Amino acid sequence: MNTEFKEENNDFVMYFEGRLDTAAAPETEKATASLQDCEGHDIILDCTKLEYISSSGLRIFLGILKNAKPKGSHVYIRGISDDIRSVFAMTGFTNLFEFK
Repeated sequence: MNTEFKEENNDFVMYFEGRLDTAAAPETEKATASLQDCEGHDIILDCTKLEYISSSGLRIFLGILKNAKPKGSHVYIRGISDDIRSVFAMTGFTNLFEFK
């Protein structure tokens, strides 16, 4: 699992590549810590190269959302595959997140 953080057009963008499974979750959670101080910035989770997401990965995404909302930030999901979109749909995450 690879992650990359960038600031683009005043948004915080986190790129995910590979499999976000239970084994990758602890390191990925550390990598997403840069999104904690998001006040004044929206967050985009770019999943264009994300191949798989487990419940541990969904928990990380939910934690990002729970941190961002009280700060007035929006969290957008960008570029998810049909397979990952179906996981989001089955878990109700399509109702929680905004999609680009």
